[in-house]
Amino acid sequence: MKNSLNLTFDKTFFCALLGLIAINFFVAFTQDSLLLKSTMALFIPAFLIFYLLKYKILGVIFISFLLFAFLGDLSLTFFSNEIYIKVSSILYFLSYLYLIAIVMPKFKLLKIDKLIGLYLLGVFVINVFFLYTLYSVLKVIIPDQTEVLLFGLKSLALIILAFISFGVYLNTQTKQSILFLVAAIFIGFSTILNYVNLYYLYHWSFELLYRALYAVGLYFIFKYMIVDNRYKATIYKLRERYSSDNILA
Repeated sequence: MKNSLNLTFDKTFFCALLGLIAINFFVAFTQDSLLLKSTMALFIPAFLIFYLLKYKILGVIFISFLLFAFLGDLSLTFFSNEIYIKVSSILYFLSYLYLIAIVMPKFKLLKIDKLIGLYLLGVFVINVFFLYTLYSVLKVIIPDQTEVLLFGLKSLALIILAFISFGVYLNTQTKQSILFLVAAIFIGFSTILNYVNLYYLYHWSFELLYRALYAVGLYFIFKYMIVDNRYKATIYKLRERYSSDNILA
């Protein structure tokens, strides 16, 4: 019975994702400026409502991530394009820091195999080098140096997030680590597409793909929390049963 309820909830949650993508397909295709600005703020409330229907507990760090990410989405509605880029970059940067804080406790550096550690270090150095190269190019193209700095900070936070998530996955290979890594990848790619829209070439298909990737990234973040809650509930019940058995013995 319980597994059936979980399956029904998972299907409903997935349908919420499809619904959000469908709405944003219509919005991106019509290019209605008011809808484009307002629908970005739908993602987190929609997922959060479905999440709270089944799970009533939210950690402080997770709440902080949702708050800053939601404010970043909402900033598109209230600010002009130039101000929006700066405000949203700060808010998204802070939300990424809280995502790092969620996964960081599971990143056991001393327990990582040396070969895996060298591989992770190599991937990290290569990504930082590409970021530095891109940062140098943008400093020439974009006159506003504050905007370039915020771009660099946000991108660096994403690289660190992906690096830690990948390290946790390689070290543990649990369902939670896979979900979090996938979420980090989708959020990273959505941010890259947003850069393309802002600085290189705007097209409605890029806007749609950016929003779809962002929605999928959020979906996997919530799925990570759901699976983690179920895991903790199972551990708690096993401990309760073990304690009861000891008392009876």
